[in-house]
Amino acid sequence: MSLEAGSAAQSQCSKPDQIVRHTANFHPSIWGDQFMDYGSEDIIAYSHKQQEVEDLKQVVRREVFTTGAGDFSYQMKLIDAIQRLGVAYHFEKEIEEALEHIYAANRFHDDDDDGDLYDVSLGFRLLRQHGHYVSCRIFNKFKDRKNGGFKESLISDVPGMLSFYEATHLRVHGEDILEEALVFTTKHLESATTHVSYQLAEQIAQALERPLRKSLERVCARRFMSIYQDEASHNEALLKLAKSDFNLVQSLHKQELSEFIRWWKEVDFKRKLPFARDRIVELYFWVVGVYFEPQYLVGRNILTKWIALLTAMDDMYDAFGTFEELEIFTEAVQRLDEFLWDVNCMDELPEYMQIFYRTLLNVFNEIEEEMVKEGRAYGAYYAKEAWKTNAKAYFDEAKWFHEGYIPSMEEYMRVATASAGNTTLTTISLLGMGDIVTKESFEWSLNDPKILRASNTIIRLMDDIVSSKFEKERGHVASAIDCYRKQYEVSDEQEIIDAFNKQIVDSWKDINEEFLRPTSVPMPILVLVLNLTRVVDLLYKKDDGFTHVGKVMKDSVASYFIDPAPP
Repeated sequence: MSLEAGSAAQSQCSKPDQIVRHTANFHPSIWGDQFMDYGSEDIIAYSHKQQEVEDLKQVVRREVFTTGAGDFSYQMKLIDAIQRLGVAYHFEKEIEEALEHIYAANRFHDDDDDGDLYDVSLGFRLLRQHGHYVSCRIFNKFKDRKNGGFKESLISDVPGMLSFYEATHLRVHGEDILEEALVFTTKHLESATTHVSYQLAEQIAQALERPLRKSLERVCARRFMSIYQDEASHNEALLKLAKSDFNLVQSLHKQELSEFIRWWKEVDFKRKLPFARDRIVELYFWVVGVYFEPQYLVGRNILTKWIALLTAMDDMYDAFGTFEELEIFTEAVQRLDEFLWDVNCMDELPEYMQIFYRTLLNVFNEIEEEMVKEGRAYGAYYAKEAWKTNAKAYFDEAKWFHEGYIPSMEEYMRVATASAGNTTLTTISLLGMGDIVTKESFEWSLNDPKILRASNTIIRLMDDIVSSKFEKERGHVASAIDCYRKQYEVSDEQEIIDAFNKQIVDSWKDINEEFLRPTSVPMPILVLVLNLTRVVDLLYKKDDGFTHVGKVMKDSVASYFIDPAPP
């Protein structure tokens, strides 16, 4: 945000010359009106692709799940390709049945000497992804009994090593052999890229940067198509389906994005609340990362507007509102009955907060109407509760900043994991997932389940690692780094970051544990939380790629909404 914009925002409030505000100087949107128009050629392309996709689905279903039903190795490799190419959502039932059959056939027992490194690792990963517990002891057969390390002969099997590397990212707590395997495979894959094919070198580079467990499905699919089509053994019908489906869904996303940009222009936060980040394109990318499938159109509509308002509220608490204003606003949010937002308190708010509050009311009313239409009116109550919790956490942080207070790590994480927002976003995402979601699912999301604690820990620590310097410069609550430094009297920041990275690794293990059957909620809900965490891993791994839009976000947006599937 420019300094001029900050002055304009201050003029909306009473006695601006007496108010000192912290502005963050966020840069403006880099996209302009690039995604504003959804042309007639896109509509024509969408209708033409629909029948093509349906025809190709039948071919793939026949070739993979009928003809190859007895060949486990063949099936696993094609299931893996289907998932990497982003079309698994068309074959959920068939994939589940195939993996149930493979698991029931007892092919992955720790005393089974059959199978090469590639197939054993692939089966382990696919089965664990779908909740089947496979013991890590199946990898004991690849260890040298004399020296206790992995067999040297494995090093020359680069595809097997890559498959083994990917499998290690499904590990849970206490699996030492997979910890060893991660170190072993990483070391040798890093040195293997100079003497393998271009396609394999590309896969290795991508895996070392971000393994499949942490990869967003659409980003992975766009990259894998180019690799898969150069494989001599690729399935032609599957490749055609992946490309047609990618372009079909991209056309749908472009239409949705154009509508959200029009909505964003109508609410006019860019002018009315210029202190807030103008990131509607990036936020829609975030939402598509959570669920891209066509059937979640209603969910994307709800979640995109919600996350846009949540981001603006975050900036209001962090960068613009005075403590006194935030006290009034937080009280207004907390004074909500079960069915109606309290509008009586609006006159107590400064003008810029009234603008925000009215927009919030409108979006909430949209959600309530949609939930009533679907026969699940109770969902609106949980949306409201999630919002209140997030606002309270924002206020607690604002109070710490106002008082110059640096909390203990335990106190900080209790509040900061709530303000991280993944619990709120999970709850709101559930509104758009249809009949699979029950009241019990909403109760689960608001009662601090293990997978959400882990996800919130990951986002909070990753965010603080890359953002603390910028936030300190603008005036911001103490970060996790500050709290850890004070509590444990550690002066070396790298030592603190190393400790946080260990917590992040452990939190990924918690996520993996929650996928093992029996699960506390249906698998699609767990995948939703996983996807929220994957977005964070992409955007915050090296810097804050959401607030300061750089190459990672630009390339990701291009792969989602600009570049079609490779010819």
